[in-house]
Amino acid sequence: MTWWNNLPKPYLAVAPMADVTDIAFRTLFVQYGKPDVVWTEFVSADGLFLARHNPSWKPLPNIPRVQEIAEICYRNGVAKDHPLILDLVYYDTERPIVVQFFSTDPDRMRSAAKLGRELGYDGIDLNMGCPADVICSQGAGAAMIKTPERAREVIRAAKEGAENVPVSVKTRIGYHAPDLEPWVTNLLSCNIDALTIHARTRKDMSRVPARWEFVKQTVSIRDSLGYSTSIIGNGDVVSVADGLSKCSEYGSDGAMVGRGIFGNPWFFTSHIPTQPERLQALREHGDLFNDYLGNHKSFALMKKHVKAYIQGFDGAKEVREALMETEDHTSFTKVIEHFM
Repeated sequence: MTWWNNLPKPYLAVAPMADVTDIAFRTLFVQYGKPDVVWTEFVSADGLFLARHNPSWKPLPNIPRVQEIAEICYRNGVAKDHPLILDLVYYDTERPIVVQFFSTDPDRMRSAAKLGRELGYDGIDLNMGCPADVICSQGAGAAMIKTPERAREVIRAAKEGAENVPVSVKTRIGYHAPDLEPWVTNLLSCNIDALTIHARTRKDMSRVPARWEFVKQTVSIRDSLGYSTSIIGNGDVVSVADGLSKCSEYGSDGAMVGRGIFGNPWFFTSHIPTQPERLQALREHGDLFNDYLGNHKSFALMKKHVKAYIQGFDGAKEVREALMETEDHTSFTKVIEHFM
């Protein structure tokens, strides 16, 4: 039994999304309305350990927590100032927080899980569901569905590195078509602590509605085998009420929210933000992004949040268009201040 089994059910979690659920966005969630469980972005275990030093990398921000995380990473074989270190920065206010890694290499996954443990994460999650070509071409992400024995090896290695820290998996209902058996049984037999089922196949991407009946089938498989693995459904959760309803209808222990959180740090509350509140939150988001990630990631990544933040009020289109024309943090902030 782990903390997963002690969570009040049903619970809600934030999905790991690249260039979305970074330290900047997660900080806003803690401030405006924290979910029950938080995930980091997914992090390449291979990327962390392939290069010990690269003199072309820019120094990490001189922020105490960043430097603390960086020192632990360096002691575990990660290159000094490696930009992936920024994906591992978190604060205790986010707990319980789960770090997600991907790799097809058991040794690197073992090292990544050990690093996650030493960084103090509450859980280690393995990405076996990402549908992106760049990930699947490596045999990682959703492509692991096609190599179940390798998946077992990677899980086994992660558990060795994690020691007493819970290990979980996030996957999909199939690769080309829904095919839970024997994939789900294969994962559950590894004695993982939690299993997130994105109710689409890899082929589906996000183009079709999520099929939560397969989440219910996963719960049935777990129960028939007598495992205590916590089952989390993922896909098309549009509100807190919707997530809780899906858990009730399909029997999952929790629900994971992905695209629904874009531009909405109030998602896990009942608060309906005003226009000034939306603008203020977007400004805070931009400031946090610049402080933590500005030297290593393009500020243009902030633009993917603009449409979600700036909606539902007169003049929203004008504000969005002005923000999409900005080129950096300074111009971004000036536009927000103008409309505030």
